Amino acid sequence: QVQLVESGGGLVQAGGSLRLSCAASGRLVSINPMGWYRQGPGKQRELVAMISSTGTTNYAASVKGRFTISRNSGENTVYLQMDSLKPEDTDAYYCYLRFGPYDYWGQGTQVTISS
Repeated sequence: QVQLVESGGGLVQAGGSLRLSCAASGRLVSINPMGWYRQGPGKQRELVAMISSTGTTNYAASVKGRFTISRNSGENTVYLQMDSLKPEDTDAYYCYLRFGPYDYWGQGTQVTISS
């Protein structure tokens, strides 16, 4: 069993910053691709950013240049630094990990940006 524990959500004003963290635990024997998705009420879950086991990153166009995904070398821990936040970034953010053919998700952390 794999568990993902997220932290770092909250309420900030537009233009502010937040940093999300996610740590994986459980039966992981390798360094795995990890990332962040977000989902609002009535919307589909969408990719925010992804980082491979070797550190290659991929971002949604809407966050490129404002968000930075990173990970601790040799660990299944991932961070999302979110700068220049906008009200439209308001969503629940979910940590993601792929292990073999399986997808794992965190419980979600709420990010709310006030205008």
